[in-house]
Amino acid sequence: MSVYYEDEWVTLYLGDCLTEHREWLDADVLVTDPPYGIAWDRPDTTGAKNPWHNPGIRGDGDTDARDSALASWGGRPALVFGSLRAEYPSAWRQMLVFRKPSATASGMFGAFLPWRKDWEPIFVMGDWPKAPSVRSAIVETRAKSAGGYRGYATATGHPHTKPLDVMESLISACPDGVIADPFAGSGSTLKAAKALGRKSIGVEIDERYCETAAKRLAQGALDLGETA
Repeated sequence: MSVYYEDEWVTLYLGDCLTEHREWLDADVLVTDPPYGIAWDRPDTTGAKNPWHNPGIRGDGDTDARDSALASWGGRPALVFGSLRAEYPSAWRQMLVFRKPSATASGMFGAFLPWRKDWEPIFVMGDWPKAPSVRSAIVETRAKSAGGYRGYATATGHPHTKPLDVMESLISACPDGVIADPFAGSGSTLKAAKALGRKSIGVEIDERYCETAAKRLAQGALDLGETA
């Protein structure tokens, strides 16, 4: 297919970023949350707002999609989310921390030791211009929860949705230019870039998530509940 959604700031394609739509390679900075390679899924959860089985996202059985995209991107600036349970991407320069909401029991699912799994790594990759080191490597959100009845991931239905304030904080630290997200998911990167007045190019392989991203982008400033 061709363009799925477009406005003066965003161009979103539906399809495979590796074989069908490679327009994202014309951008300047990569900010993406790719398949981690952990084969995540969620069983039926009786009593939850979304109790049905969530099979996760396509391509999450290994890191092949992520690694192929990074190889195509080359040595340009990139911020790449990941998992502590997956193989790290090669040639990363610094690890940032996305600290998940602390007001709820984030990171308790699958945790059997005293410590929660309440953070994710963000890998800084490629050649970045020199700049004063004034930002913390720990990136936090004002959102209260990812899941539950009012969580930001619940609102989009995408298990890896990131809160807008986190994405805006990351993008605001990036070099100038167009933002690329070849694994656009529910569209948080694209929406954050638009809010900051940055142009972006996204690709999403799953039409249900592409539709979610398009609706969020079309809502503009009226998209509520992003950090609540």
